[in-house]
Amino acid sequence: MHPFRAAIEAQDIDAALALLHEDVVFRSPVVFTPYRGRFAVAPILKAVVQVFEDFHYTRELTSPPDHALLFRAHIGDMHLEGCDFLQEAADGQITEFTVMIRPLKGIHALAEAMQSRLA
Repeated sequence: MHPFRAAIEAQDIDAALALLHEDVVFRSPVVFTPYRGRFAVAPILKAVVQVFEDFHYTRELTSPPDHALLFRAHIGDMHLEGCDFLQEAADGQITEFTVMIRPLKGIHALAEAMQSRLA
């Protein structure tokens, strides 16, 4: 099991953030411009774990340094599926973190819920 998955499943956000490289590049399913740096990603990750209900990983595909963690969750009555794509440096820190979600209505629900928490 990937350490990021283990941290998220344990709801240990600090441990998950510690796995991110200081200059991690985070690509959100909601905005075009990537976020750069652990400091920028921290409030997003902390908010999303509050927004997603019944979040759970369903599969893990690994081919180091790349990892894909497939998940399911819901926001209210909107069910969604997604994937966390992680790329690691030689030291194991996550240097790139991309999230993709489907369906489109799920992305809209996520954007709306996140906006209220990050505003």
